[in-house]
Amino acid sequence: MKTLFTKNRARDIILALLLTLCIICFAVIVTVFFKQLYYFDIDYLNIAKNTGLPKQLIKENYDVLIQYQSIFFQGTLQLPDFVMSTTGRIHFEEVKRIFDMIQILFVVSGGISLVMIYQNVKQKEYRFLRLTPMFSIGIPTVIGFLAALDFDQAFVIFHKIFFRNDYWIFDYTTDPVITILPESFFMHCFMMIIVIVVVISLIMYLIYRKKRNLILEEISE
Repeated sequence: MKTLFTKNRARDIILALLLTLCIICFAVIVTVFFKQLYYFDIDYLNIAKNTGLPKQLIKENYDVLIQYQSIFFQGTLQLPDFVMSTTGRIHFEEVKRIFDMIQILFVVSGGISLVMIYQNVKQKEYRFLRLTPMFSIGIPTVIGFLAALDFDQAFVIFHKIFFRNDYWIFDYTTDPVITILPESFFMHCFMMIIVIVVVISLIMYLIYRKKRNLILEEISE
């Protein structure tokens, strides 16, 4: 029997939530490791001009910082051209732990989702393709709306939620690396995450529409 909706709605909701988690983690990972965004912002935000540092030096230190965020990186963060305070180093270690967890969640949620998707597709049950965009677009949209109202405040709230100390408040005299990481860059990262999530969600919904129409045509024959 050709179906669009599984009888087990709870299973579809669980799958949609897992996919939502997987999509958001994927968007964060792609954004963090998409160094070209930062390279663009070096010029767009006048980072080299504002800091008085050569563009190549800024890129090299940023590359080291991003490489450090990989779950495969083992060791301590050593920026070639910037000194770091103890609290600054602790903060980067905390950030790495968060990104490591995001990468793990992506693999786990993605793996479980693939198994469940295979089972659903095998039974021609595609309701999860409609539910997932509802969750994956809904959550970032609400967060994005609040951030758009006051990104500075949202930035502060984000750090207070994820960090139990104030080590994220850098002093440029002891941690000069903060001068090459303006808040506007993080806003652009947030925007990129939202765009990736929305695009993937729309693709999933279009696939659902296509599958639905094909099944309806088969039923009507």
